[in-house]
Amino acid sequence: MDKEKMKQKIREIKEMDLVSFLESLGYQPAKIRGNEFWYLSPLRDEKTASFKVDRKLNAWFDHGLGKGGNLIDFAILHDGCTVGEFLSKMLSSSFHPLPRKEIKLNEAPGKKIEVISDKSLRKYPLLKYLRERRIDLEVADKYCREVTFRIGEKEYYGIGFKNDSDGWDIRNPYMKSASLPKDITTFSNSHQTVNIFEGFFDFLSHQTLFKNQPLAQQDFVILNTLGMFEKARPFIEKHPVRNLFLDNDTGGQNFTLYALSLHTAYQDMRHLYRNHKDYNDWLKEFGKPVKMRANQKL
Repeated sequence: MDKEKMKQKIREIKEMDLVSFLESLGYQPAKIRGNEFWYLSPLRDEKTASFKVDRKLNAWFDHGLGKGGNLIDFAILHDGCTVGEFLSKMLSSSFHPLPRKEIKLNEAPGKKIEVISDKSLRKYPLLKYLRERRIDLEVADKYCREVTFRIGEKEYYGIGFKNDSDGWDIRNPYMKSASLPKDITTFSNSHQTVNIFEGFFDFLSHQTLFKNQPLAQQDFVILNTLGMFEKARPFIEKHPVRNLFLDNDTGGQNFTLYALSLHTAYQDMRHLYRNHKDYNDWLKEFGKPVKMRANQKL
């Protein structure tokens, strides 16, 4: 992409409607007052909506955190990444600016997502998505469900991964979201080793790679968001061996360093996919021929 096209894309990202962007992530306003859209904060847990978007200014402010800004400011807090990492993701070929959408108050329930049913994975687009991410379908069928969920009056479907409090993390080719309550997901096989993953696709990647092998029978905790690390510690710290498979981004780096400072039982396993964003990103490239530079010798 040439410099001018990149500048144009960055302008488009900055000008993207915040309300539509939040809706694409599964967040709906709890109340609307003119140009002010009030949400239960996407950045922390709360019961009273105190996260405001001024649609006229296209800016947000979280009264509980005392922080605010534009879309990029929100995204780096929400995703736990740097500005560069967020722009890199958004500047991919799949990026298209979201159109401004009119949202009426009766389309804005307090709940972000309501899961209305779950069943075995069957829909072709979801199976295709799993194959594209090189997840073994038997592994996916063991740990995931096909969920139908509602946002406002609209129904959608996705790959659901259940947490220990019966909430769901949900993925499909177009969105990444979760239903309440948020929690960790644990699998205990009475093993001495626990493997710690940031998201469930990294866990599925591990189970795909080591399917039917002893490494797939250890204990596991999936944080589902880095903010759940402290909640996961009682389960993690029952184990003498604690393997960290977090992302190779700013959030993953910070939490890895924090965990390593707590006890020598924690081990950083990111060297296994050091040149990739995360475990699944590495798995998608696993076994593909390496592209050689013109001056590289065989």
